Amino acid sequence: MKNFVLVGAGGYIAPRHMKAIKDTNNNLLAALDKHDSVGILDSYFPNADFFIEFERFDRHIEKLKRQGTHTDYVTVCSPNYLHDAHIRFGLRIGADVICEKPLVLNPWNLEALMEIEDETKQKVYTILQLRLHPAVIALRERIKNGHADKKYDIKLTYITSRGHWYHTSWKGDIQKSGGIATNIGVHFFDMLLWIFGDVKENIVNEHSTDTASGRLELENASVNWFLSIDANTLPDDVKKAGKRTFRSLTVDGDEFEFSEGFTELHTHSYEEILKGNGFRLTETLPSIKLVHQIRNSLK
Repeated sequence: MKNFVLVGAGGYIAPRHMKAIKDTNNNLLAALDKHDSVGILDSYFPNADFFIEFERFDRHIEKLKRQGTHTDYVTVCSPNYLHDAHIRFGLRIGADVICEKPLVLNPWNLEALMEIEDETKQKVYTILQLRLHPAVIALRERIKNGHADKKYDIKLTYITSRGHWYHTSWKGDIQKSGGIATNIGVHFFDMLLWIFGDVKENIVNEHSTDTASGRLELENASVNWFLSIDANTLPDDVKKAGKRTFRSLTVDGDEFEFSEGFTELHTHSYEEILKGNGFRLTETLPSIKLVHQIRNSLK
């Protein structure tokens, strides 16, 4: 049984990590969040210690270490702009780190973390759960086994409506979230690069607070993409059905269906990490470079 601590227990994604830690038969020693609406802990680890101040959390982890209880993994689910600092914390206390995407906001942050990994001999893993989705794996195999010189026509549309709260929160601050392409799109971009190869050309048409769009030329695909948090951009039939989210990925005009099968992917990610097979810093560098270029291309 491995000992975990969790940084960022009050956010949307944290319960998936709590479940993954529990499902893999491990233990959560402590959790941190500046907000105290974390009753979800009772469903998974009611005996975990909880802190709202980093300094007390840090002191507690150090005390446990002196008493002989080692922290094996630090799980990072904090706001995007804090990932870098919290990963460094994990490495410096002698733990491996599991961090939600986007792992960092800037490519040079990633390069610095590689140096600290080397210094501490600890490892950083990121969650790229789409790479573990059976339908995505099957598509990648299909592309790999197809004609090497074929160029696929890809259309990606992802609309996930958000209310006024979004722009008041850290997510609406491009300096903290990285903006739309980074915050809601980075895992799709990683998936596309993983399947269709490196970026040859990156054209950004729009990158506002609510929407982003552009075209990517990849080794084996031309990708037209559109991301939005604006409910007004939803297709009419989706609006009429009362839905607030729309996701579509077409390959040469055919709809690629991967809307099911997400519920256990975080647990699967943890299983692979615990076996030493998780996705490391170098794996995420191409998508981090891409979203950094996207948000800075129209300046």
